Amino acid sequence: MKCPKCGQKLRQSKKNLDKMLCDNCRKSYWIDDLEDDYEEDYSPKGRAPKKGKKKGKTLKIVLIVIGVMVVLGIIGSVFGENSPQKVDNDSPSAENNAEEQTQEEKTTFTVGETAEMNDVQVAFVNYEESSGSEYNTPTDGNVFVLANFEITNNSDSELTISSLMSFEAYADDYALNYSLGALMEKGDSTQLDGTIAPGKKLNGWIGYEVPADWSKVEIHFTDNVWSNNKFVFEISK
Repeated sequence: MKCPKCGQKLRQSKKNLDKMLCDNCRKSYWIDDLEDDYEEDYSPKGRAPKKGKKKGKTLKIVLIVIGVMVVLGIIGSVFGENSPQKVDNDSPSAENNAEEQTQEEKTTFTVGETAEMNDVQVAFVNYEESSGSEYNTPTDGNVFVLANFEITNNSDSELTISSLMSFEAYADDYALNYSLGALMEKGDSTQLDGTIAPGKKLNGWIGYEVPADWSKVEIHFTDNVWSNNKFVFEISK
């Protein structure tokens, strides 16, 4: 390490290890103020390392750690792209299963909806309310309620339907009796009775006499095909 003025070689002060002395200029210099690297030429015993060097070493370590983390992140992303993934081909099947489960869980059907069990479909087509006609009227305080159903037999066996025996109905939770008077209001329309061959359909009406102030009518299909069913066809005002 040389004197910045005369260029003579400096010597370390014995009294203050942080100073360098020039015998030619008779001047002293703080080691930290000199441009040359003191540690390359001097290793004084008992002298603490320069703070600047310690900070530089710490920064270097931090940069190395960050570099390693970046490299590991890149490697992880590359291998992550090849990791096992859920096959998209299973998605349609899962959606179908969800739809089937929803269909199975549905217990109440209204006008325009179809219930299905054991390859037999029962579609609730429409309903009408009638106060009767000149020669055919319900009991005072009552009205006729008629429901139109279409039944499709997709099974391998014939299906016998009886408008009297295959259905039971309730008006506001009170049991109803099948009404021939209600069916008379449909004139020549088909009554819901008959045998349905495999792959064939039957469309017809069933009727009941209910209180004029009814708010909800429930119709249950109770044929032996659905003997344990929990489906309800519901009519609400």
